[in-house]
Amino acid sequence: MARRGSVIKKVGLSGVAWAIGFLLFFPILWTILTSFKSELDAFSYPPKFLVFDWTWENYEVIQQRSDYIGFAVNSLILSLGSSLLALLFAVPAAWAFAFAPGRRRKDTLMWILSTKMMPPVGALIPIYLIFRDTHMLDTRTGLILVLMLMNLPILVWMLYSYFKEIPEEIVEASRLDGAGLWQEIIFVLLPMAVPGIASTLLLNIILAWNEAFWTLNLTTTEAAPLTAFIASYSSPEGLFWAKLSAASTAAIAPILILGWFAQKQLVRGLTFGAVK
Repeated sequence: MARRGSVIKKVGLSGVAWAIGFLLFFPILWTILTSFKSELDAFSYPPKFLVFDWTWENYEVIQQRSDYIGFAVNSLILSLGSSLLALLFAVPAAWAFAFAPGRRRKDTLMWILSTKMMPPVGALIPIYLIFRDTHMLDTRTGLILVLMLMNLPILVWMLYSYFKEIPEEIVEASRLDGAGLWQEIIFVLLPMAVPGIASTLLLNIILAWNEAFWTLNLTTTEAAPLTAFIASYSSPEGLFWAKLSAASTAAIAPILILGWFAQKQLVRGLTFGAVK
């Protein structure tokens, strides 16, 4: 009876997990399906789920109307550039908090995290004016800096938690062997924290890829990423749901594929140090 109850419990938990996963994925699935509908079918009521006339017309239209490749290249440059630049600052900061803490370590960490609590719109006007005066509006450099600063607190906190799981005895041994600061970071800490660093980098790439507020307000054409590509299908004449869904599907497809192939690395990194 106990074994039967255990099996029923596992099946029940699996069913709940699958149901939650389906609910979370359903909006994406509906967007993908709508992208293959005509505008008439997209507005039909009751909604048509699988039985409709499938068409590639929406993808042909968005490719003819917009330079998808140009938007995608901008997204790739902005995501990778901001993530690598943020990692360059986050690694030394996390090392300092983990292995050279001061009296105000907790307060400083909380202050860093508190910067994520302010609504972005609160800093929009000063940043916009600074960018205007420094001629960084609608530039990749400007957006890379903004995206880097926006996600830097998350990177510092995640890397700090990973570094704290590394035994201090290993760090002390490297110091006794004569390792300097950068030798300690590059040759001791980084190899041991590769899973955590990789998952942090991947998460930051996803966050930067999906960022819409700053990209829509600080760009127009030259540095516009895929978020601006999606927004371009919301016009004064109304929303073209099928074409908007096609643009959204084309925009999220690369990051979905990356997440699918990197899911093991993400899970491994996000659970790094959870079990001892």
